Amino acid sequence: MATVKDMLDSNPAGLGTVDRDALARCIAECERCAQACTMCADSCLSEENVEDLARCVRLDLDCADVCDITARLLSRHTGHESRIARAQLQACAVACATCAEECERHAAAHEHCRFCAEACRACETACRDLIASGI
Repeated sequence: MATVKDMLDSNPAGLGTVDRDALARCIAECERCAQACTMCADSCLSEENVEDLARCVRLDLDCADVCDITARLLSRHTGHESRIARAQLQACAVACATCAEECERHAAAHEHCRFCAEACRACETACRDLIASGI
């Protein structure tokens, strides 16, 4: 997370009134969640009962894509448009909550789903916290 914060601090365009700690945490959680979701989808595809995990795979991949674009969008501040950032954060929180709910259904049988659900919940919280901070 230090690299994200250092990069934010070094931006000559500045960040305005954005809470730097909340922003850095959200970017890092989005990146972590995207990775966890990608790996969970891959692990689901290796399970014997892959048919039962089809929805989980789909939500994992959707969530990973949403988290990836959210982290990238939040990393750009030159000409920052807060309405777009808030809308993307809301979409990311919904994607993470939806994916976490599905992964939690499988967590008792599949540890990768438990790990993914935890990452999704942390990202959902970070997105909602950043929205609440007034981005």
